Amino acid sequence: MHATGGYTVQAYASARYIFNLKENEIIWCTADIGWITGHTYACYGPLLNKATTLLYEGFLTYPKQDRFLKIIKENKVNIFYTAPTALRMFAMKDNYTKKYKLDSLKILGTVGEPIDEETWKWYFKKIGKSRCPVIDTYWQTETGSAIIASLPGHGPFIPSYAGKAFPGIEYTVVNEKARKLKPNQKGLLVQVPPFSPSLIRGVWNNKKRYKKYFLKKYYNASDNAFYDSKGNFRILGRSDDIIKVAGHRMSTAEIENAISSLSKVAEVAVVGKQDKIKGTNIVAFVKTKSPVSEQEIKKIVSEKIGPISKPSEVYFVNDIPKTRSGKMMRRILKGLLEGEEIKNTSTLINPGSVKDIKALIKIDIKNKK
Repeated sequence: MHATGGYTVQAYASARYIFNLKENEIIWCTADIGWITGHTYACYGPLLNKATTLLYEGFLTYPKQDRFLKIIKENKVNIFYTAPTALRMFAMKDNYTKKYKLDSLKILGTVGEPIDEETWKWYFKKIGKSRCPVIDTYWQTETGSAIIASLPGHGPFIPSYAGKAFPGIEYTVVNEKARKLKPNQKGLLVQVPPFSPSLIRGVWNNKKRYKKYFLKKYYNASDNAFYDSKGNFRILGRSDDIIKVAGHRMSTAEIENAISSLSKVAEVAVVGKQDKIKGTNIVAFVKTKSPVSEQEIKKIVSEKIGPISKPSEVYFVNDIPKTRSGKMMRRILKGLLEGEEIKNTSTLINPGSVKDIKALIKIDIKNKK
């Protein structure tokens, strides 16, 4: 639950300052209107600022790869806000970007998950033509609006770093005992009171669940992060997405970032699979632009993070299950590995991918026997 007044105030202020959104400008947020991103930045935020919001229902690369750029050009979009997963899909074949000047664009935004460095650079150079700042926004349904980002005109715009907390809001990183950590130490990302106006105020008919959002005096985002010496935050992914292998704790986002640095890789999702000896095995689902070997995948992870972080299994897939807003459904991948029956795929844009991956895992199990 959110407070109407608090949510409205922050939707207005964040849309205005994070996107430098001005009256009569056009913003295109590609998120489904039913998700919180659609609520705040396809509906309330733009309209409260007297801006025009562009809504599109359909596949962003249909019937051709340049569909999304045609929409930007024809409607003179000023701010384009989408997910890293969608960007990786756009980048699979990018010769088409050369014929579009996209002079109307002034701000590029990303949302939904940490963006890897390779995709960030592609977005900045190929879509923004090296002149539009890339605003990597961090937030949650619970925060109601973006709360960590690099503001236009201020920066700094560092690939894979979300930036600083929105003015008036304070975030820090703590350990599991709620003790504040020093720069570059990894821990839990928390919001420091007094809390932001649009922060969650309760969970409908579930007071116990609401209390779990707090770690002593802090609001606990349940995300792992660290901040550098200048206070810029890098988000490492969900704390429940931490994989513990033979006593070593690793972030799935870091492993994904390493694999995505290979130019042949289009997108990747990493999940943990239970193992009697190691505790958990690292499993990578990889969609490629051109052929790449399992050895190359393991080598890049070993070089960038360390040998202990190498995936035990690599599945090369045609597609990764994702929602209409472009969020990869790692929970479904984990379920498939554990042999669960995935019954509801109605929220997915590509439900056929679940059947394909299930068959791939079955073949792998059969071959190992």
